[in-house]
Amino acid sequence: MADRRGIAGLGGITLALVVLAPVAGCTSGGGEEVAEAVRKVDAAGLVHLSATEKVDPSQPVTVTAEPGSRLTDVTVVGPDGRVVAGRLSEDQRSWQTTGRLKASTAYTVRIAAEDGNGGRGETTSGFATLAAQRLLTAKLGPDSSGSGVYGVGQPLTVQLSEAVKDPQARQEVERALTVTSQPAVTGAWYWVDDKNLHFRPEEYWPTGTTVALAFEATGSRVSDGLYGGDRSALALRIGERVESVVDAGTHELTLKREGQVVRTIPVTTGKPGFDTRNGVKVVLGQERKVRMSGETIGIAAGSDESYDLDVEWATRVTWSGEYVHAAPWSVGSQGVENVSHGCTGMSTENAHWFYQNTRVGDLVTVVNSRGKAMEPFGNGFGDWNITWTDWVKHSALGQPVSTTTPATRAPASGMIAPLL
Repeated sequence: MADRRGIAGLGGITLALVVLAPVAGCTSGGGEEVAEAVRKVDAAGLVHLSATEKVDPSQPVTVTAEPGSRLTDVTVVGPDGRVVAGRLSEDQRSWQTTGRLKASTAYTVRIAAEDGNGGRGETTSGFATLAAQRLLTAKLGPDSSGSGVYGVGQPLTVQLSEAVKDPQARQEVERALTVTSQPAVTGAWYWVDDKNLHFRPEEYWPTGTTVALAFEATGSRVSDGLYGGDRSALALRIGERVESVVDAGTHELTLKREGQVVRTIPVTTGKPGFDTRNGVKVVLGQERKVRMSGETIGIAAGSDESYDLDVEWATRVTWSGEYVHAAPWSVGSQGVENVSHGCTGMSTENAHWFYQNTRVGDLVTVVNSRGKAMEPFGNGFGDWNITWTDWVKHSALGQPVSTTTPATRAPASGMIAPLL
């Protein structure tokens, strides 16, 4: 009976296989002939499992055959029944895993081999991987649970479960993040901080691009004691190129679709002391009705500037509360002067139209305001205000990447929603 004590080693595992040669036998008919005897592989004494020396999940597991014999099948299976991908050498003398192994996991290895003289055998063994002190997982964005269609300015985001500070470890994280798209684009990762990364193309996403993002670091060693956890992935589609320019000097908003002007709308932006931020912003969300209060931006209740009211058709562009929204109380000033507390206000009819013709990920650029520049991070997506040269400098790998074209796949739910 085969010894099942397992396998040890950090740089790879070697299972030596021995298959006994066939023996002669006699038939009851009196005619002597050679009967092929099939015996199971006897791996006793050739495999070993050490309780203190388990397999590094970032290293491949290797199965080799003794001289004269060859492997016919090797299967490595985890406790969840999933088979780990592997590759058999051309001479069938060795096999090694190509798929990722999970940390702190026991695997079963089933091996079939031939001795080169007609003998065949099978054996089952196993090994366990090192326990990870910590597992690194990634929350990917944007959340494509809705329509799955986003504007051309939408960055991809990654929020890590653990802070990663070491430059080499950051490179491992970037290598584990794969972005595929059709068509392919040139893009790069930017480390916002120790736990957050953004990915954007050099130019805006092309209309109709399908994008897939995956974090595939399962079992990989990121740094001492930190290994990749479960895989995460998302898919989305890019809609038409819709970009709006808010000119605080002329008090107009111009919306373009695919480079063509669709409508110019009279607006009002932030008055002195509440000037609207300049720069490129990305639509973060839309609300049919939202409650706005001056206290949320530091205006004391009861003061001359205080307000507390319901606002309709609100399209958010910063987390701090800057919107493009309906402002029926300032119609007389729209197109004439700036009287808001930082938002871009327009008539209810125009705000409703803007709301219907805009989606998350679309671009809203403010020019000629006396306000400060849009923050690159932390108050929404100001990613496009960073030059491409500076953006690439904040990649751990220090260079842009070309997204590969993914294999044909079923579209994500909602990915073929009609474009506005």
